[in-house]
Amino acid sequence: MIGVTDDASVAGEPDTRALDDLLDDIYRGQERVTQADIYRRAVAAELPPDLLTRIGALPQGEYAMDEASDLLGGSVA
Repeated sequence: MIGVTDDASVAGEPDTRALDDLLDDIYRGQERVTQADIYRRAVAAELPPDLLTRIGALPQGEYAMDEASDLLGGSVA
């Protein structure tokens, strides 16, 4: 029997909680944040390598929370 954990993805969907939590934290009190700031905070938060790769691949510039979430595959809106 397979147990269900908090870390399990649902129906093959990626677990976006770490990314969503990071974005919630970064954008608290901020309207736009640079790609470099997002990446720096992601490294400090020790996000998984696949998420760091996605963040590192974002073009330089500023992003609103919904833009960053859409581009990175998060569920924050």
